[in-house]
Amino acid sequence: MTLRIYDTSARSVRDFIPIESGQVGIYLCGATVQAPPHVGHIRSGVAFDVIRRWLTASGYNVTFVRNVTDIDDKIIHNAGHDDVPYWVVAFKNERAFTAAYEALGCLAPTAEPRATGHIPEMIDMMQEIIDAGHGYAQNGDVYFDVRSDSTYGSLSGQKIDDMLAANDAVAQGKRDPRDFAMWKAAKPDEPHWDTPWGPGRPGWHIECSAMARKYLGMSFDIHGGGIDLIFPHHENEIAQSKAAGDGFANYWMHNAWVTTAGEKMSKSLGNSLLVSEVLTRIEPLHLRYYLAGSHYRSMLEFSDAAVQEAGVGFERIRGFITRAMESLGISEVEIDSHARAAKFDAEMNDDFGVPNAIAVIHEVVRDANSKMASGDSDAVQTALVSVVSMLEVLGMNPLDAHWKQESAGNQEVIAQLVQVAIDQRAEARARKDFEAADSIRDELDRIGIALEDTKEGVRFSIRAPQSKDAN
Repeated sequence: MTLRIYDTSARSVRDFIPIESGQVGIYLCGATVQAPPHVGHIRSGVAFDVIRRWLTASGYNVTFVRNVTDIDDKIIHNAGHDDVPYWVVAFKNERAFTAAYEALGCLAPTAEPRATGHIPEMIDMMQEIIDAGHGYAQNGDVYFDVRSDSTYGSLSGQKIDDMLAANDAVAQGKRDPRDFAMWKAAKPDEPHWDTPWGPGRPGWHIECSAMARKYLGMSFDIHGGGIDLIFPHHENEIAQSKAAGDGFANYWMHNAWVTTAGEKMSKSLGNSLLVSEVLTRIEPLHLRYYLAGSHYRSMLEFSDAAVQEAGVGFERIRGFITRAMESLGISEVEIDSHARAAKFDAEMNDDFGVPNAIAVIHEVVRDANSKMASGDSDAVQTALVSVVSMLEVLGMNPLDAHWKQESAGNQEVIAQLVQVAIDQRAEARARKDFEAADSIRDELDRIGIALEDTKEGVRFSIRAPQSKDAN
């Protein structure tokens, strides 16, 4: 099966053909660390973690580079507000992003370069761009001449004359009001670095062009990020890198936003939900399942209720794994790539179709539950290995040590609370108060806890709760 990827630059799905057989280079635009991450920020990390995992599972050796923008206007502003050096703000928030990635099971990148650690590479690239006639220095600033690039605007599908012009272009000394800054001249009391054009600091775009070249070469396979980066950031990256003679990225992939009340989640709208706060009330694996469960190119409306509903869906899968292992008398499940359902692989190869791939997992679970009820242990064993192996690819295998550690406490609390209700039901039945016993069972069922009376005792499983308006 051939992997097919939607390429933003081509505006179509293309067969994925790596530059070097068996090798894949990915550059993902990471965090600008002016503040801690909200759920919208972390969706990109989860989406591209799944993409990376599938490429690895498909036999590729993946080099995954995710940058950190640790110097920009907002970081400097926040540092001034807190009366601390810029790097204090940057490092504190970088650690918050790292903690969020780790909590949601994202693999560490192959490299995670910081912008401030690559000033020499940026200076070299800007000089190449100037020498090639695509850039110019003006009063300590260095600009890219957009009209020198006949393809400028191709990624976002725009024409230069239709783009908004900067209001202060004349004061800045731009040749064209749409030219963008690769380097900004130092302002009083701002952090700065020396260059041939005077002291200053990087513009937003040059850092990624320079770091992508350093870690992945002049041409690489995939460049990713959120759709809000298509213009101007990614458009400008392409212009810079092509002007410096690089082939740059062969495929462009963009994940959609997370929204709240129909609006993009952002700090400026005041509706951001910090990952650290969300994880105090939602299990990390449930949040990952929710974020990855919608196609990466689809908008995702966030609410606690939606995540909790997704969590119930995941618990149906986890419940099957637990029951299957108990019925088979095993404590571990071996991962076997050959055990994955063929339909699962086909969905993943169709532009990383995680929603349909998860639907395949649920199909296998439903069929396996009926096999378990009939005592077909061989079929249960086969399904168990298949389910766990498919979840492993998605970074959602609950048997993985990372998730077992994260969820053990929550699962224990849930089990103890349910056991209290089970004991109360048993006491009601013992005194022949069947109305009370049935009421306890019905109430548990309403909130998504299904009881099953077996020879070994009462078992419970989690499923979707009934609507409050039911009955």
